[in-house]
Amino acid sequence: MPIAKKIDETIAMLKKRLRAEESFDLIYRTMTIGGKGACLFFIDGLVKDEVMEKIMEFFYSAKPEDVTDAHSFVKSSVPYIEVALSDDEGLICTNILSGILVLVVDGFDKAISIDVRTYPQRDSSEPDRDKVIVGSRDGFVETLVANTALIRRRIRNPSLTMKILSVGSLSKTDVVLCYMDDHVDHALLNRLLKKIQDAPVESLTMNQQSLMEAMHRTRWYNPFPKFKYTERPDTAAASVLEGNIVILVDNSPSAVIVPTSIFDIIEEADDYYFPPITGTYLRLSRYLISLFTLVVTPLWLLALQNPQWVPELFQFTVQIEEPVYIPIFWQLILLEIAIDGLRLASLNTPSSLTTALSVIAGIVLSDFAVKSGWFNMQSLLYMAFVSIANYSQPSYELGYALKFLRVLLLVLTLLFNLWGFLAGLVLIFILMILNKTISGKSYLYPLIPFNGKELKKKLIRTRLHVKY
Repeated sequence: MPIAKKIDETIAMLKKRLRAEESFDLIYRTMTIGGKGACLFFIDGLVKDEVMEKIMEFFYSAKPEDVTDAHSFVKSSVPYIEVALSDDEGLICTNILSGILVLVVDGFDKAISIDVRTYPQRDSSEPDRDKVIVGSRDGFVETLVANTALIRRRIRNPSLTMKILSVGSLSKTDVVLCYMDDHVDHALLNRLLKKIQDAPVESLTMNQQSLMEAMHRTRWYNPFPKFKYTERPDTAAASVLEGNIVILVDNSPSAVIVPTSIFDIIEEADDYYFPPITGTYLRLSRYLISLFTLVVTPLWLLALQNPQWVPELFQFTVQIEEPVYIPIFWQLILLEIAIDGLRLASLNTPSSLTTALSVIAGIVLSDFAVKSGWFNMQSLLYMAFVSIANYSQPSYELGYALKFLRVLLLVLTLLFNLWGFLAGLVLIFILMILNKTISGKSYLYPLIPFNGKELKKKLIRTRLHVKY
């Protein structure tokens, strides 16, 4: 609905829609510009005071002949670059609530939106979740414009496109799709745009997760992650150059990379910051360790059930000498839960106490657990390996997927012995085959369907191609 030319009606409409009288931080200031009544609307704390004061100096110095219509007034009396005109009531209200300074003038059929926003922002420091041994130390923050700038800084190409959308019927959260126009799959891009625009969500209070769940419905029983999250601008920029799409959500320090296979999720920035032989070793080690975290405890349980299958050299793995009163299966299940309990406790522990409590939890509790007969040393050893090795790959989501499937393998092995273990592996493989990326491709590509050239790139860190 267009705004009225009479300023009193416009002010009354905006005050009513914004409930200005009930919100202390929503400021409106009436004034006279060039002999005409005017009013400024803005959110306290979201505008640059110095810039606003400087702009108001130009407003007060405007002459009557400058204030004839909105277009000429902007050209002569608004010395700022990011200025837009709008006559839509809904858009004007959204702009004000986003932190944009909005000016309405008597007789103007359009409101003037001046983007002098400034959001509270922390420093761009290295993220806790995506650390590298060698490489850049900056990371995404909770401010959308800062995050797009970090990617722009790395890709100085006119093909780089940042398409902004507003998502959420209540929150009106800004979402940006970042891609290279000459590299991206446009069919996938159009499908993503439609899904985001049609997303049936009221707000994105949980940032990307709310959006991803609305965009891509998944089967609840398939725990494998469908997206790759990163807090590193270099990883996001590299993915964009490869033809992927990076989704940024305001108020979130993480970017979502689509489409992604399981090989992409396990991949890390360190693979490319080291020489090819080192990067290949790190990558293959990560694949192998991830596989071990899935099968090591079910394999041990299987060996305990069938000690005659274990070679003499490894008989020590099935010899339990400590007096234990809890079956091995339940020991492993209890330790799975206990490790998560300690992990959750560490997140809520004051930083000054973290080290001391970690020592207590890791050494004292495990020692007393063995001496009291609750657990044996081997159970603690294997679960300690699993819990630590889980951090060898960067995705928490994949880590929990492996955890759930490991428990499934334990249950099947306990109930059906070797056949249960094999059936569990087959079931996991089927879940991975049935899983699809958001583009509809196989989750195991380039293994299934097989593409030898692409699979080599996923397994081996090849040399970068340099044009001379």
